[in-house]
Amino acid sequence: MTALTPAPSLAQATYAQVRSDIIFGALPPRQRLRLEDLRGHYGVSVPTLREVLNRLASEGLVVTEDQRGFAVAPISPENLAELASLRKLIELDAMAQSFAAGDVAWQSEVVAAHHKLASIERRLIAGAPGDRTEWKRYDSGFHHALIMGCGSAELLAVHRLVFDKYLRYQMVYLTFRGQIAADEHQALLQAALARDIGRAQAILVRHIDGGVAHALAAHAAAAAQG
Repeated sequence: MTALTPAPSLAQATYAQVRSDIIFGALPPRQRLRLEDLRGHYGVSVPTLREVLNRLASEGLVVTEDQRGFAVAPISPENLAELASLRKLIELDAMAQSFAAGDVAWQSEVVAAHHKLASIERRLIAGAPGDRTEWKRYDSGFHHALIMGCGSAELLAVHRLVFDKYLRYQMVYLTFRGQIAADEHQALLQAALARDIGRAQAILVRHIDGGVAHALAAHAAAAAQG
C-alpha cells in the first residue's frame, strides 16, 4: 500500500501562497503587508501570518520595517544584475553535474518540461491570449529539469531561491522575448540530449544576459512613459 502524503500545515500552505503571490506579482514590490488585511485575504490568524512573513524575510522576499511591520522587498536594476550573476554561477555548475550524472528518467523529465514550455511559448508568439503566470511556471520547470540530475538537494534549493527572485523581475516587468527565448530553450534541449555541456553553458549565459537586458529596457521604457 502506498503511504499517503501528509497534507501541508496551514502555516506551510499560507507560506506557499504568499510566496507565490510575491513572485508572480500579485503582491508588488514595496507593498505594505498589513496583518489585518492579510488575515482577511488568506483566512489565517495574525500569529500564523507573522510566522510566514518572518520566514519570507529570511529569504529576502519580505523586509521588516521598524515599528511599521512588513513590506514586499523592493526591486532594483542592481539587484537584478546580482541575481543574474548568482544564477549563472549556480546554474552553470549544476547543469554540468546534471549532464554528467543524469539518467534516462532525467532526460525524459527535460523533454516533458520543454514540451510544456514550448507549447505556451508558441501561443504567446502567435498572439493568442496566454497566462503569463503559467508561462513562467513552465519556464521555471524547464530550467529546473535541466539541473535536477545533479543529485544535490542543497544546490537545487539554493537555485530555486535565486531563480524565483530573478523570476519576480520578469513578472513585474512583464517581459517576454518571444521567438529568441523560444529558440534558446530549444537549443538548450538539444544540447542536453547531446550532453554537450560547453554548448549548453554558452547558450545559458546568452539566455540570461539577454533576459536581463530585455527586462531593463522594458523597465526603462515604462518609466519614461510614466
